[in-house]
Amino acid sequence: MAQANHSNTIQVNHSNMIQAQNSINAGVLSIAYAESGPADGPVVLLMHGFPYDIHAYAEVAPILAARGCRVIVPYLRGYGATRFLDSTTLRSGEQAALGADLLALMDALDISKATLAGYDWGGRAACVVAALWPDRCAGLISFNSYNIQNIAKALVPDIPENERRLWYQYFFHSERGRAALQQDRNALIRFLWQTWSPTWGFDDATFARSAPAFENPDFVDVVIHSYRHRFGLVAGDPAYAEIEQRLSRQPAITVPSITFDGADDGVRSPSRAGGQGPGFVGPRSHRVIPGVGHNMPQEAPVVFAQAVLELAVKGE
Repeated sequence: MAQANHSNTIQVNHSNMIQAQNSINAGVLSIAYAESGPADGPVVLLMHGFPYDIHAYAEVAPILAARGCRVIVPYLRGYGATRFLDSTTLRSGEQAALGADLLALMDALDISKATLAGYDWGGRAACVVAALWPDRCAGLISFNSYNIQNIAKALVPDIPENERRLWYQYFFHSERGRAALQQDRNALIRFLWQTWSPTWGFDDATFARSAPAFENPDFVDVVIHSYRHRFGLVAGDPAYAEIEQRLSRQPAITVPSITFDGADDGVRSPSRAGGQGPGFVGPRSHRVIPGVGHNMPQEAPVVFAQAVLELAVKGE
């Protein structure tokens, strides 16, 4: 892959800082986001997951901007400086809401089509838009492949090892879990970072850069709703009922896609399926990355950026 000067190397910005210097009203939110790169370049939206923030893309975004992409990195609902516009809006964390937020942001920024890339919650938002509004998605980069929840089958038990990995989700089903997240979220989140990415040697400064994003006043409510709704334990926001109904059919993804798994992911075991797979009917390349846990963009930024460029720049 080349930089803007068309050399044969990608350089990494090691400052590890990214600032959400912009905000815009989009749907039910005022969304805070960082933007870089030329305004007329191919648009890339980089979507972070739980419990992370836009710093996951602090090294990815400069690589893409240097290659001429317009790069937008938003805070999801409940994170950072993103805020709900109405105090009465349900603080939903359901998948339909995440997808609707991404689509609303594209509409607000007058973006007709973009390459969508993400992992965890952000990857789910990208998959939702790619599946339901494929005309808005030029290409999809999704960590953990098809990331749309099958809520109808959420209570079907998995093998014990996979159930053990999801302990935190069951914890959040209880009020004890909510209290833990409310009272000492940094300790809990840091533990998740460590166990989900056991080979990622992040330091105190790296965590400290992201920690303020979790002080958002809606963070706890959005997180708890997300992990209860996906198991059918609480109702969703009626505003997204039609989207959830469409997602219940497990819609296929037809757009060109690159999917990843981390070989050391502490949340989901890697799948080695190549080419087309469940949920994908369009061109797809699946890759398992050694030495990577659950937060791939921050653990392997160059590899992630190269994949985005494969779809966004198309061989420049």
